[in-house]
Amino acid sequence: MLANGFFTWLGESLGEAIRFIVEVLGGFFAGIGVAAHDFIEGLTGSLGMDTSLFGLIALILGLGLLYKGIRALLQRSFLTGALWMLFGLLVLSWLIA
Repeated sequence: MLANGFFTWLGESLGEAIRFIVEVLGGFFAGIGVAAHDFIEGLTGSLGMDTSLFGLIALILGLGLLYKGIRALLQRSFLTGALWMLFGLLVLSWLIA
């Protein structure tokens, strides 16, 4: 009888510990999700663009082209840098209202 009560208590304690860990991790990841959503809403709202997946991909592409242009300018390739920056600005100008 003593062993039965001990294992019941042990099972309940382990279950409560697992439940606590799952709830803490769930709250943590839900907080990260809310923060990411708010960040994207703020970013797209300040730029005046839609929050669509296509818009976000185009934003990343435009910023990447600008970065590539700046890197080319730093390597003293002025014509290539100017072209990459022109393409980046073209993509970003389509997005920004």
